[in-house]
Amino acid sequence: MIEIPFLATEAAFSLIWLAVRVFVWIRQKKIFWKREALLLLKFINLAVIIRFVFFPRGLVNGHIRSLFFEAESAFPFRVNLIPFVNLFNFKSVNDIIWNVAGNTAMFIPTGIILPVVYKKLNSFGKVVAAGASISLCIELLQLPFASRTSDVDDLILNTLGVIIGYGIYALVKKLKKAKRYTNS
Repeated sequence: MIEIPFLATEAAFSLIWLAVRVFVWIRQKKIFWKREALLLLKFINLAVIIRFVFFPRGLVNGHIRSLFFEAESAFPFRVNLIPFVNLFNFKSVNDIIWNVAGNTAMFIPTGIILPVVYKKLNSFGKVVAAGASISLCIELLQLPFASRTSDVDDLILNTLGVIIGYGIYALVKKLKKAKRYTNS
């Protein structure tokens, strides 16, 4: 059994992110600080997603519980491909609310940040496809962990969060445009 601590995972994610950013800076021979600030928002968004997707809720002795990998229990993969069959299959109403609201809310910033940071993601369809792809990657990364389940409901709820986020982004953009038009 391999124990994967939360802080070590976030540290590794941070180091990889920083290495990629340094590589980009070296290649471009310049740092675009405004873009880096926006990318920092995406980094924070992904760090939060990693926390809540891979590491169990609740604390042990005041610390976030570790993720465990056991090769013997990795197979068969725990996958649910039937939509909404497990959505309400929880011990309490509080757990249902946590699951639905959490999986949706966690991806709202993704729907806002993606079109701001990546100018080529300039339409609803592109942002939703990118957000759903991020969610699908996360579901696939959960496959080898016995304590995690890859669930189509999570993919649907995460994508709903991206849609809500993009709606917020589009509304703010429209309001800014209307304000500029009235000030002209």
